[in-house]
Amino acid sequence: MSRSRIVIAGGTGFIGKFLLNAWSSRHDIIVLTRQQKKYRTQGSVRYVSWDPQRDGDWMQAIDGADLLINLTGKSVNCRYTEKNREAILQSRIQATAALGRAIKQAAIPPACWINASSATIYRHAEDHAQDEYTGETGHDFSMDVCHAWERCFFEQDTALTRKVALRIGITLGAGSALDTLLRLAKAGLGGRQGSGRQKVTWIHYLDLVGIMYWIWKHPKMEGIFNCCSPNAVSNNHFMQTLRKAAGIPFGIPMPEPFIRMGALLIGTSPELVLKSRWVVPTRLLQSGFVFRYPQLQQALEDIIDTMPLQQNRDMGCYIN
Repeated sequence: MSRSRIVIAGGTGFIGKFLLNAWSSRHDIIVLTRQQKKYRTQGSVRYVSWDPQRDGDWMQAIDGADLLINLTGKSVNCRYTEKNREAILQSRIQATAALGRAIKQAAIPPACWINASSATIYRHAEDHAQDEYTGETGHDFSMDVCHAWERCFFEQDTALTRKVALRIGITLGAGSALDTLLRLAKAGLGGRQGSGRQKVTWIHYLDLVGIMYWIWKHPKMEGIFNCCSPNAVSNNHFMQTLRKAAGIPFGIPMPEPFIRMGALLIGTSPELVLKSRWVVPTRLLQSGFVFRYPQLQQALEDIIDTMPLQQNRDMGCYIN
């Protein structure tokens, strides 16, 4: 059986590392990275230097690829200065446009292009869940970045390539925002944040890997898909479940004024914690995808129990 070729732009980050572990034993993978000198070819994984602002030899990697995944983008875990805001936006737009140009020039374009987006594109919602059909998007810095990113993606002229935008929820795994929440909980600050009523839309990293593979292998799936557990929870429930999974008996709540003051001091946005993201993956469920970790407690228990091993964990259940 021939090995497929997968190209992952931004594949050295948190999500990319899990994809490499899941797929490298059965597929040839090319990772597009700005820091190619930091990595060396290992088995079926090859690192190729690229600059989204310049067309170059890296574009040859796209030609003939079976699957292209774009995870590129400056982390939002930074001070929200004007410079960083512009970098958050432009890093996503430039990479997406560059990949679109590479596909257009390819003699054999990829069959499928999966582009990351974010579930934060939906408005603050405590009244009802948001899905791909009736969900209401909004406007602030984070939502506007998502709008611009998706607009750039779908505007690319790639008629022979199926395109899917994944609106990804908070991804739970070693190296994610969960690490920070665990440190806070261990320091006794693991209570509800703000009112605690705001919804948390989350996904286990193994389910994220599974969703990408599922979409790749189902050629009728295209367009926008919410990528999250079907069971969002309140912030209060999330923090209670986290403490239980970690064996931490209590947690001091963080009042909203405290969170807003802290966000102001470090130059970030309080909406990262206080916004209610209530999102459901209606289209994924309709496609027949079955979540391995649909409930938060089982997801957190699995992640906390396996944290030291996750980068080398057997993920064969999702790559057959």
